[in-house]
Amino acid sequence: MGFNSKKNQIMKNKNRPLSPHLQIYKPQITSILSISHRFTGVILYLSTFLVSLWLFCTAFNSNLKIILNNFLFSHLGQVVLFFISLSFTYHLLNGLRHIIWDFGYGFNIKNVYLTGFVIIFLTLTINIYIWFF
Repeated sequence: MGFNSKKNQIMKNKNRPLSPHLQIYKPQITSILSISHRFTGVILYLSTFLVSLWLFCTAFNSNLKIILNNFLFSHLGQVVLFFISLSFTYHLLNGLRHIIWDFGYGFNIKNVYLTGFVIIFLTLTINIYIWFF
């Protein structure tokens, strides 16, 4: 009991956190790709509302469909669609990488980093090809 209180006092005197915090944590590709996978999943979840709205408008309300199409073909709409396709491509490719991991392959650190960079490269390449060619 006396040792722990003495240790806590030393830690307080050194003015440093008891556990790693974001200010001192150096981001790694593994953590960035993991967070990005979750983030793109949220974007895809939210974009299903846009797709559902578009399908509903196509089936039932032609006036609303014209308004929605005007938005989607505007510059802002094109940016939204670009990020949705970027999210879809990244989430798909990174999901395939996770499936490969589920089979027990590619766990050594060299392969983890290599496949991470390949996923980023392929995501950008595929989306540039889709949108500009």
